[in-house]
Amino acid sequence: MQIPNLDMDALRSFVAGVELGSFARASDRLGRSTSAVSAQLKKLEEQAGVALVRKAGRGLALTDAGETLLSYARRLLDLNDEALTALRGVELEGWVRLGLQEDFGEAILPHVLGRFARAHPKVRIESRIARNSELVDKTLSGHLDLALAWDGGERAGHAERLAEVPLCWLAAQDGVASWRAGGAEPLPLAALEAPCLLRTLAASHLDRQGMAWRLAFVSPSLSGLWAAAAAGLGIVLRTQIGRPSGVHVLDPATHGLPQLPTLGLMLHRPEREPSPAVRHLEAILRQAVGEAVAQGGRLRSRPGTCAHTLSRIARA
Repeated sequence: MQIPNLDMDALRSFVAGVELGSFARASDRLGRSTSAVSAQLKKLEEQAGVALVRKAGRGLALTDAGETLLSYARRLLDLNDEALTALRGVELEGWVRLGLQEDFGEAILPHVLGRFARAHPKVRIESRIARNSELVDKTLSGHLDLALAWDGGERAGHAERLAEVPLCWLAAQDGVASWRAGGAEPLPLAALEAPCLLRTLAASHLDRQGMAWRLAFVSPSLSGLWAAAAAGLGIVLRTQIGRPSGVHVLDPATHGLPQLPTLGLMLHRPEREPSPAVRHLEAILRQAVGEAVAQGGRLRSRPGTCAHTLSRIARA
């Protein structure tokens, strides 16, 4: 039996719909009508021979086959785009300066830099890991071409929200053994040195619920914070992106902790017209962010908490 070739345009629409949470938004990004994107999805299901999405309330959700194809689709698109940019863009030269939150240093930076370097070996990349305020300031001053930062209300030139990422309470496997909700001891909180957006959010949510807390551990780096959490020194408020295996998500209802919202993830760049190299790095960064958020999402299993599944696709 002859194996059909999957349509690359249909794969791109499929991945975009999942990552954006809506096939309607995917049609806007791809410059196609909603009906055209729906037709591509139907074509992809015919080529695959299985259903990729199913009805889930008023929206759609991925089937098991859809989850499997999503992983392969990203890899196929990655190779396709890398091959074309390597052929067409090898002559690009110059500098690109990228700033990231520390959460993304290990989660996406090696992948992003590796892909870009293979496609544009003559372009030099300068990367900087920093906090929100520094990333925004350096983008405004023109010292960074792109910056990936949490949404703290700051805006630097052109700012776009890439994703909404659930916030989580995180700790060692058994939480913090010396603390119990409703007990006499205040909650031991581990956080980064001030100023820190997530430290401020943790304090405000605990205060709003009337919970006593204390700073049990303060670190200048995220790696130190993760080590403290894994050792059981304190409870941390972060996202799952970059979370090490020794740190686990705490269910707020079980542990008597405040429910948490999502946090916006922003891509900043100066107002000036970006160079072709910056545009290509931005495209790679967008894809890597989508994958990192989706992979973190698969660990969630309860509505309203960080354990809720991200396989739900919003109504097209």
